[in-house]
Amino acid sequence: MDKPEIDWQSVDTVLLDMDGTLLDLHFDNHFWLEHVPRRYAEAHDIPLAAARRELLSRYRDKEGTLEWYCLDHWSRELGLDIALLKQEVEHLIAVHPHVVEFLQAVRRHGKRLALVTNAHQKALRLKMERTRLAGYFDQVVCAHDLGLPKEDPRFWEALQGVFPFDSRRTLFVDDSVAVLRSAEDYGIRWLLAIRRPDSRGPQREGGRFEAIGNFRQVMPPSAIAGGE
Repeated sequence: MDKPEIDWQSVDTVLLDMDGTLLDLHFDNHFWLEHVPRRYAEAHDIPLAAARRELLSRYRDKEGTLEWYCLDHWSRELGLDIALLKQEVEHLIAVHPHVVEFLQAVRRHGKRLALVTNAHQKALRLKMERTRLAGYFDQVVCAHDLGLPKEDPRFWEALQGVFPFDSRRTLFVDDSVAVLRSAEDYGIRWLLAIRRPDSRGPQREGGRFEAIGNFRQVMPPSAIAGGE
């Protein structure tokens, strides 16, 4: 597996997605594909298979929109307390290997570091409490606060309003090819996909984007300017 070549001396800012990038997407996949259908079937007294079919159809209708990521939207739509259901399986929230090591290295080298996520505020809060990652970032930016998902090209200009960055000197890592395309269209120079967002799922192809298996593959070298 080739190691992506990142010119760290040409990078001032690192933007990182959360779910599937820093955190194992197994939690979210299990939650939406297994746990919510089970609770929905129980609440409506219908077979689990029927609940899964109905929910998958409703998910697809909202995919790529801010509503898809909104816990309040799904609570209203499904008649379930989605935030509370997440707490029932929060033990499954896990950080991908080498993430903390990578964040520490980026901080040591003086790069600006932001978490940029489509996750709803309630999900973001739960995951940051569980993982204790928030302290590594100069800023945590939630798409819901900006009113636009990362798939929307207008998101990046809105991001500039709260966390200014030079797109030609920025590295962005995300597990969604659609989001990476949006960032590419905006002009972000360094883009990386995640090869296996769900540790228990199959490998994904990054399309035209280089993909990493873990963050050790793009660790800032110790000899770069500004490092130790």
